[in-house]
Amino acid sequence: MEPALIALIVVALLLIFVLAKSLTIVPQAQAKVVERLGRYSRTLTPGLSILVPFVDRVRATIDLREQVISFPPQPVITADNLQVGIDTVVYFQVTDPKLAVYGIANYITGMEQLTTTTLRNVVGGLNLEGALTGRDGINSQLREVLDGTTGPWGLRVARVEIKAIDPPHSIQDSMEKQMRADRDKRAVILTAEGHRQAAITSAEGEKASAILSAEGRKQAAILEAEAERQSRILRAEGERAALFLQAQGQAKSIETVFQAIHDGKPDQGLLAYQYLQTLPQIAQGDANKMWIVPSEFSKALEGLANLGGAGDGKSWMDVDASVDGRTAPAEGGIDTSSWFESQLPSAAEQPEAKIELTSITDSTPLVPTPPPLSEITPGVPADGEAPRP
Repeated sequence: MEPALIALIVVALLLIFVLAKSLTIVPQAQAKVVERLGRYSRTLTPGLSILVPFVDRVRATIDLREQVISFPPQPVITADNLQVGIDTVVYFQVTDPKLAVYGIANYITGMEQLTTTTLRNVVGGLNLEGALTGRDGINSQLREVLDGTTGPWGLRVARVEIKAIDPPHSIQDSMEKQMRADRDKRAVILTAEGHRQAAITSAEGEKASAILSAEGRKQAAILEAEAERQSRILRAEGERAALFLQAQGQAKSIETVFQAIHDGKPDQGLLAYQYLQTLPQIAQGDANKMWIVPSEFSKALEGLANLGGAGDGKSWMDVDASVDGRTAPAEGGIDTSSWFESQLPSAAEQPEAKIELTSITDSTPLVPTPPPLSEITPGVPADGEAPRP
């Protein structure tokens, strides 16, 4: 091979090498820090960039996306002298590649140590109960401290999360026992409260039932007493009406007998006959040891003989017969139309029944008016009618 051709090949390779050193491509969401002769020159943004060969060099390539770093469990002592292991997760983003390269040698290691020390300071002022229940407060304090400290490093801490808090096994057993006891206590309290509410409800139901039963018995007693009162009022009204009708009938009977006696015009013979009928009644009696015949006894016998027809031959039993063989009634007959007329007001008009016996109408009298005697006694003529055979 000729020396000229070899030299040409060498020059071409050199040009390719120099061109490769001069051109660089920065991917999206990344940045490259360029140094010129050992000093910071510029930061390359995403795209194609040209460097000066053998003068410029890329110091570091920085990822501009938000990154997540999970740190291993860190031993932390709480305020009540209990050692717990806490796992933390930090979300951060590089905002200035120059500061991230020149501000700190390794920002991830620095962030880890800063998180550990800050976590010990924050949790060291809390007891175990406060550390377990106050995760939000711990996360906020850690983020504020880390964001304020890592600002000169060109970092922005988005948030810090506590992934786990692991107390010692003995403490975990005690906490489980406490939690179990607390739950058992709540169960017993809830059960007792349920029994209490059930007893109260049952007592309220029994009270309401007793009140309703007493009210029902009261109403029943009132209605029974009212019914008994009304029944007595009606019975008394019926008895009073019966007594009134009985007295009215007796009065009518006496009046009829008295009228019949006056209509018959009794003479001395009838009186003698009645006198003789009374003598046996006088003789009756266990205390009568001796009976004296009165002086008028002979006159009574003489009158009785005259009644038998000894004097004029006509007996008192000789009565003119009617056409059908029965005794002729007195002129005009006996008026029985007013015998069963009661002058008492109806039960609904009584003072005792005006308040309660409102269902009794005046159209239904207590004592019905009986039919005339001519309808129930055959052969007795009504007023103004001739005797029937």
